[in-house]
Amino acid sequence: METEVLRVLASDSENCAAVRRAGALIRAGRLVAFPTETVYGLGANGFDRVACARIYEAKGRPSDNPLILHVAGRAMVEEAAAGIPPMAEKLMAAFMPGPLTLILPRKPLVPDRITGGLDTVGIRAPEHPVARALIRAAGVPIAAPSANRSGRPSPTTASSVLRDMEGRIPLILDGGTCRVGIESTIVDCTGAVATILRPGAITREMLTEVLGGCNLDPALVGAKTVPRAPGMKYRHYAPKADMTLYCGAPAKMAAAFRREVRRLLKEGRKPGVLASHETCSGVAGLLPESRVRDYGAQGDLSAIASHIYEGLIAFDATDADVLLAEGVAEGGLGLAIMNRLRKASGGRVRELA
Repeated sequence: METEVLRVLASDSENCAAVRRAGALIRAGRLVAFPTETVYGLGANGFDRVACARIYEAKGRPSDNPLILHVAGRAMVEEAAAGIPPMAEKLMAAFMPGPLTLILPRKPLVPDRITGGLDTVGIRAPEHPVARALIRAAGVPIAAPSANRSGRPSPTTASSVLRDMEGRIPLILDGGTCRVGIESTIVDCTGAVATILRPGAITREMLTEVLGGCNLDPALVGAKTVPRAPGMKYRHYAPKADMTLYCGAPAKMAAAFRREVRRLLKEGRKPGVLASHETCSGVAGLLPESRVRDYGAQGDLSAIASHIYEGLIAFDATDADVLLAEGVAEGGLGLAIMNRLRKASGGRVRELA
């Protein structure tokens, strides 16, 4: 199969022939990769069981890992959800469209194939104009995980989608670089209190301001429970080289990374560094530029979130055989960043004394 990449301008997305063509492919049961404000999605008709099965095949995704339905507005939410609890109504009013997924009771119309065997479904309305135009052109909710091979870093550019999906899907809509850079916040609205199943750009603090309170799923804080959201059950976001995540005081990072890089070089290893501007400056001259990825200034969490996946992906084109990544404080957006980095490291975390 030949994979075509078509550029779509956000300002022209509603009247774009490429978007109309992509919508027709979705209706015909085919797969299309498309941009959202978070990451690129790999989409199929969310009401077509056979089409959704093709997503799992293209990604090599475990069949019990649920998918999220992307909708254009409330009418599509009501098509898929058996009910909208009051807390979900509040969150929809505050954050939709945007990087928020709500877990709601599902209607029988939603195929078991996309729910991982659960009686609930994740629904989100993306704010990216190309994504919204595609959903309207298709005329159906679009089931879409991130447009990468399962377990790999999520793509935030069309070129990264192509690296993983070339020959596997017919079309990629190139809408430029994704603004947020990490997947949506997932909130379970089926219990007495809203529960974050996956952190994202809509932070716990923001949710609490609207609802008065919000829990974290025990799986996010190390409890031995089965996670209930996409991206949380298996190792995710991982580069090819093994990665260790360093946590601790920002002021100690540069010296710690210098020591570790020098140690690894003496052992004949080829380390790579994904870190803040300050820490990258601290290892300047020790490594080739291709093996040093600056994800932004310390404390600039929005910049860090938008750069971590492309940074991880970039190392796969180098000869790096081990990666060192700098962590952040886990407040606000930092919770989501650390969630992704911990998953990418496979649990290899070093606390700086």
